[in-house]
Amino acid sequence: MDAFTRIANGWKIAKSSLAVLKKNKRLLIFPVLSGISMLLILGSIVVSLFAVAKWDPANIHLGKYSRVADYVIMFLFYFVNYFVIVFFNMALTHCTRLYLKGEEVSVQAGIKFSFSRIGAILSWAIFAATVGTVLKAIQQNTGWVGQILSAIIGIIWAVSTFFVVPVIAYENLGPFKAFRRSQELLKQKWGESLSANFSLGLIELMAIIVLLIPSVLIGVFINPFAGIALGVMLFLIVVIIFSAAQVIFVSLIYQNVNGDIQEHFDQQLVDSLFAKKGLRDS
Repeated sequence: MDAFTRIANGWKIAKSSLAVLKKNKRLLIFPVLSGISMLLILGSIVVSLFAVAKWDPANIHLGKYSRVADYVIMFLFYFVNYFVIVFFNMALTHCTRLYLKGEEVSVQAGIKFSFSRIGAILSWAIFAATVGTVLKAIQQNTGWVGQILSAIIGIIWAVSTFFVVPVIAYENLGPFKAFRRSQELLKQKWGESLSANFSLGLIELMAIIVLLIPSVLIGVFINPFAGIALGVMLFLIVVIIFSAAQVIFVSLIYQNVNGDIQEHFDQQLVDSLFAKKGLRDS
């Protein structure tokens, strides 16, 4: 498959991801729940620290253990971040799979499935948090060279873990094998994956620009606070929609590679999205 075909396929996947979301608007609840859970957990940690310090920031002093404590707190932040995001993304991924198989889609089914894979989610969160903490330590302790190196490794990590959620959901792999499996899938469908990601990002940017126009007009001609409030609300709506759409398109590609897209999904669309050389062509 040539590069132009891959890019065209990626664009179609981006549009079909939004189409799936349009038919299943309830799936938008997952990024909302993810954001709320993140705020509640991190908020409770911050409140606990201030409570221990008797609500005075000046009392938060870790002395000679500050460097170790910094990394512990950093690890906990990454751990919570990865755990919450993967948990709800996995629930959304499973709901997408149910839809493709023609089965009933429900928020309860997605949450139940994520709970059934809680051990795998915890293992991945620990692994990913460790990587994130090590990269941050390199960035902080090796000057500008370390900053460049950590940035490059960070990009490679983000790309390499593209398919991790469906992999740990359905293939019963540990974090190291899941990481390698995600890389394998990326090599098979790199064009569709990256171009669809770019396409979704472009559509999201255009949506933000268009929707912010009324906010600016209201802020200039009516009330600046009303304009800001409307702008923030519209921005959050766009982010929620495209966060869900991104998880869906990763699931679409994964399901196709594994031959799991069935007759309920538009087979003509499937045939137009992917090459016909076989499910595991490169």
